[in-house]
Formats: sequence, C-alpha cells, structure tokens
Amino acid sequence: MANLKYYDVILKPVVTEKSMNLMADKEYTFYVHPDANKTMIKEAVERMFEGTKVARVNTMNIPGKLKRRGMVTGRTAARKKAIVKLTEDSADIEIFSGL
Repeated sequence: MANLKYYDVILKPVVTEKSMNLMADKEYTFYVHPDANKTMIKEAVERMFEGTKVARVNTMNIPGKLKRRGMVTGRTAARKKAIVKLTEDSADIEIFSGL
C-alpha cells in the first residue's frame, strides 16, 4: 500500500455531461490515485474542501482501452474514478461552481 497524503489522492475532477447532472444531487466525480481506498478519498475531500461532509464514496476501476496504430497494439492507461456524495447540510465544492 502506498503512503499517500490527502493531497495526492484526488488527481482531477471529471467534467462530463453525466457528472454535471449528478451535481444537482450533491454528487461529485473525481479521478483518484489507483491505490486510494474509500476512507482515504473521504478524508481527502473533507480536508481539501472546507465545510464538506461526505455521506458515501463509490469507486470504480476503469481498465485501459485497446488502441491500435497499424500493426502495433497497445493499451491506454487504467484509471480509478470516485463518485462522492455529500450530506444535505454540507457546503458545495467550489471548483464546480463556475461550470
């Protein structure tokens, strides 16, 4: 298990149409470090964004896609994605407010 600090857990937010629709229900989507578990993700969100309280965390591992260029085949990088549900009395996450 990697020795991860809370600021290393969340890599970047996911900005898609589906993730934007989830924000109405206070659910935010992030790409996270592949070695991070749900408790690490919960702690990272609560420490990085002031006033947030996490109700639950759902994670999924996304395998890399097969790509081909001529006869050479390869695979894109695998990722881990987390959907974080905040409590009703929690503050919203500011990085998504301008989108």
